[in-house]
Amino acid sequence: MKDRSQITKRKRYTSEFKVKVALEAIREELTTAELAKKYDIHPTMITGWKTAATLNIAAAFDGNVTTAPSVSDQDLEKLHAKI
Repeated sequence: MKDRSQITKRKRYTSEFKVKVALEAIREELTTAELAKKYDIHPTMITGWKTAATLNIAAAFDGNVTTAPSVSDQDLEKLHAKI
């Protein structure tokens, strides 16, 4: 059985980092293997991020962008009064 000090924790990547790498993969200026070496990550992760980015990018153009509902100043005052 491994000592706790020998167990490595899984790396967590920010969404900004994933987007950066995925965009580089989409541009295809470097191969997936070259990107993996550049960022010290497994090529399979890059492929997954690239796939997720290309599948979800259509949502930006489908016209169903959800925004927070706007609240008038009058409604806001009423809500504050209730609090």
